[in-house]
Amino acid sequence: MAVTKETYQAYFTILKEELVPALGCTEPIAIAYASAKAREILGNFPEEIIIECSGNIIKNARSVVVPNTGNLTGIEASAITGAVAGDSSKGLEVIENVNEEQIKRVASLLEAKLCKVKLIENDANLHIIVKMKKGDQSSLVELIHTHTNISRLERNGEVLLEKSFNKEDFNSALTDRSVLNIADILEFAQTVDLTDLKDMLEQQINYNLTIAEEGLKNQYGVNVGQMILDCYGDDVKSKMKAYAAAGSDARMCGCSLPVMTTSGSGNQGMTASLPTIVYAKDKGLTEDEMYRALILASLVTIHQKTFIGRLSAYCGAVSAACGSGAALTYMKGGTLEQIENTITNTLANIAGIVCDGAKASCAAKIASSLDAAIMGHYLAMRGVAFDEKCGMVQSTIEQTIEAYGRLGREGMKQTDIEVLNIMLEK
Repeated sequence: MAVTKETYQAYFTILKEELVPALGCTEPIAIAYASAKAREILGNFPEEIIIECSGNIIKNARSVVVPNTGNLTGIEASAITGAVAGDSSKGLEVIENVNEEQIKRVASLLEAKLCKVKLIENDANLHIIVKMKKGDQSSLVELIHTHTNISRLERNGEVLLEKSFNKEDFNSALTDRSVLNIADILEFAQTVDLTDLKDMLEQQINYNLTIAEEGLKNQYGVNVGQMILDCYGDDVKSKMKAYAAAGSDARMCGCSLPVMTTSGSGNQGMTASLPTIVYAKDKGLTEDEMYRALILASLVTIHQKTFIGRLSAYCGAVSAACGSGAALTYMKGGTLEQIENTITNTLANIAGIVCDGAKASCAAKIASSLDAAIMGHYLAMRGVAFDEKCGMVQSTIEQTIEAYGRLGREGMKQTDIEVLNIMLEK
């Protein structure tokens, strides 16, 4: 049954909102973006920067390398780099151009402790407030719920922009996601006119393949992607895992190449897309077949994240691996039921992997999640799936996705707090 015109347009808009380019891990880049915007509003270089962040921002920005900084890490490095070299008009590619002199200046300002970080407690999971001062001049930039969603701008106490938002509803800044369901996602992927999506999908393919190949060629982190090819062989299943892991190896460890994100995450964007691209190219699928599989993988990922939220203690690689698994089943001629069963089988296996921030080991979690998704696919193609007698699995795919989303959103709140506490105690 064809999706309605309204649903079709909503899905189209959701893809445009969620598949966006970013340079570096999105949490430190969001800090750099807000910092660049605050400096632009201030009109001078600040003598003081105060960054107020939710716990999940601190968790994800604390250990990951900030690109184009000579391997600097942390919230302060992100904020100062944004202030020194950022261009907010470039969005999540805000620190695309940083020269050697600027890198030295950032390092010097870090030593001078220009920037202070404060925790925003009991708040939205994605929340950043940047405050800058220069003499009697001041500026403020506030982001909430998504990485570039500016909710408030101030100069010298005067409000320049104020957008209402619901702290409890992390989807309030986005197109209504209640229209998403697996049956309509599949129908949309099979029937959408690719003309207006082709450029975006080509960018996704080119960006994500390029950084994966970089991760396979050079030293980043512990090189999970390279290890998979060296030790597990180079069959298509190993390549699917290796390319996604290698992209994360590079991205988490300072590579300056951009990626196409999904649900605000480069790691999720690569996990949802690279296995699909690798399989399609290996099996000689047409471009259109690959594009449609990528649309399916992306929307399945986004659908799950709608219930979980942008940031949580629930590792996003699980959601993205479900998307890749669904796309694999689709590319191998699977039915709607088999696609649904692939997702169920994957969730029943690995849902609840803990997110302890963005860092090198994300690559290993991606590989493990994809291994589970491939297993889930093979089970589904054999006509079997875990049913409602198994743990949190429900009687329908939509109820199952919502149940596991509830686990990530509500059930793991205390886990999130303890993860951050353990990290900060080191």
